[in-house]
Amino acid sequence: MIKSFLNIFRVPELRNKVLFTFFMLLIYRIGFWVPLPGVDQARMQEIEKNQDDTSAAGRMASYVSIFSGGSLTQSSIFSLGIMPYISSSIIFQLLGTVVPALEKLQKEGETGRKKIQEWSRYATVPLCMIQAVMLLAYMQQGPSGRPIVMPLFQRTYAGVFWFMGLLSLTAGSIFLMWLGEQIDEYGLGNGVSLVILAGIVARMPGAIAELARQTTLTGQASGVRQITPGKIIFLVMCFVFVVAGSILITQAQRRITIQQAKQTRGRRIYGGQRQYLPLRVNHGGVMPIIFAQSLMLFPGMILAWIAQHMFQTGGFHNFLTWLNNEFTRGRFIYLVTEAAMIYFFAYFWTTVQFQPKEMATQLRDYGSFIPGLRPGKRTADYLEKVMMRITYVGAAFLCIIAVVPVMVTTSMGIDARISAFLGGTGLLIVVSVALDMIQRIEANLLMRNYSGFLGGTGSKGKRIKGRQY
Repeated sequence: MIKSFLNIFRVPELRNKVLFTFFMLLIYRIGFWVPLPGVDQARMQEIEKNQDDTSAAGRMASYVSIFSGGSLTQSSIFSLGIMPYISSSIIFQLLGTVVPALEKLQKEGETGRKKIQEWSRYATVPLCMIQAVMLLAYMQQGPSGRPIVMPLFQRTYAGVFWFMGLLSLTAGSIFLMWLGEQIDEYGLGNGVSLVILAGIVARMPGAIAELARQTTLTGQASGVRQITPGKIIFLVMCFVFVVAGSILITQAQRRITIQQAKQTRGRRIYGGQRQYLPLRVNHGGVMPIIFAQSLMLFPGMILAWIAQHMFQTGGFHNFLTWLNNEFTRGRFIYLVTEAAMIYFFAYFWTTVQFQPKEMATQLRDYGSFIPGLRPGKRTADYLEKVMMRITYVGAAFLCIIAVVPVMVTTSMGIDARISAFLGGTGLLIVVSVALDMIQRIEANLLMRNYSGFLGGTGSKGKRIKGRQY
């Protein structure tokens, strides 16, 4: 392993890409600590310290921080992170399945992809401004009616605060979008994913420090949040198991045998080779968890508002209060609803992204077929049936990944900032991006006759491959 890492710096081109990526991420982390003008930093730190991750607002802030690479609990110019650009890209990706003009552009290859990416950049600016207005309005109001903005900018220079804040947040998010594209072009890996990865990994030292602060070596927990050595051993084992499972399900594939038709030209016969069509078990990736957890923020907020403003007394008020408590993170109804939504969005995202009819048409056009099936409709039906079956397994694993941190927090009294690294969106993103980075580095090393990370010598080094099911 050490020799493989040293080989990275022996190839000038690969070394320059790695160093460029590192310095771009370093710039991002430096800018993450540049504060917004006019914000009371002491008040912001107090809110971050007292943040309750079990409440809807706390879960929303934590969710946005993980997915965007920014932080709503820290007033920096990168508070919005890369979230507006990701939202814009997802919107255009979904519109590509229902808008014929976008669908036609997607089929044009690299030219169409660049055009859609250009439109995504333009759409990022208004999304930045909308999210910036919401964040600045929250800062002016503040939790419990206590503003986070300095008194001078709260009253006398309110317009100046809004102008500077809106400009800083929008410029910060656009800069992160540009930084990610620079990594795509001159660095190594997917720039946007690496920005998110850097934001997640940067939270790990704080979680380790919190774990050390709450640990007691006496073997008996003296407080509610005290962690015994037995719990630490369990956390380590659970972390290893979940990471191994995440790697397994991320790389897992169902390989469909593809037979190429034979063609006779003169006295020679061409074709006839057997290949494989890999279908990912977790085709939706992290998107089902993202959609499910984002929507699970709203039931508790809506039920609490209805119970407080519309039915303040009576049996229906008691029922709404009970239902609101059941939609608290970790309760049975909350977990069952979240699992059902993960399954729904797993199948929904697979239906949107996976096109069996188009795939069957491409196989027929290239003179390939699945043995035992006629090209065309029967091939498309078979591919759809196989994809629906393996999606069931992938969605089940996503449910386990989503539930593990919640169960550890509620049953063992572990802080949510610590248990967050045992599963959920953040862990899947880290595993996916890390695997992609390793595969890119291995491809560069093997292309230059260096061994990869999994042993072997020269070009015979083993590659990381998908596991077949």
